[in-house]
Amino acid sequence: MTTIAKAFAAAALLLAAGTPIHAQTATQFLPIKNEPAPKLVVDQPLPGPLAARAVAIIPYRTENFRILPIFGASASDVSPRAGHLHVSIDGLPWRWADAGGTGAIVLTALPPGEHKVLIEMATPEHEVLGGKVVKFIVPVINSAHH
Repeated sequence: MTTIAKAFAAAALLLAAGTPIHAQTATQFLPIKNEPAPKLVVDQPLPGPLAARAVAIIPYRTENFRILPIFGASASDVSPRAGHLHVSIDGLPWRWADAGGTGAIVLTALPPGEHKVLIEMATPEHEVLGGKVVKFIVPVINSAHH
């Protein structure tokens, strides 16, 4: 059943039940014109885990963009915008997609030294909408304490 057909069926059901239509909220996946631009905010890794365990926990948040595990052309028409993140480390030729929307990228087992992580917002069709680079240093951790 299409979205429009579902909406009409729901409205008919509500009218039959005597519920005013204006009392219902719009579905969360209807196209909206003139939507604000998506924005990605990325912070530096949390200092505690980085210093103590060499674990880079990089907090992020998005505005006007939701991180969801949806892919393909039909998923590009939802609103608010939805997609996933592309994550690259140190300019390597490979990357991964994060569709979990956890609010943090967690990196472990990076060798000591300076690292650069590129985090990009991508549409369900992998079109990059913008990104941020985070640079940080993984310290040498004394393995005797672990």
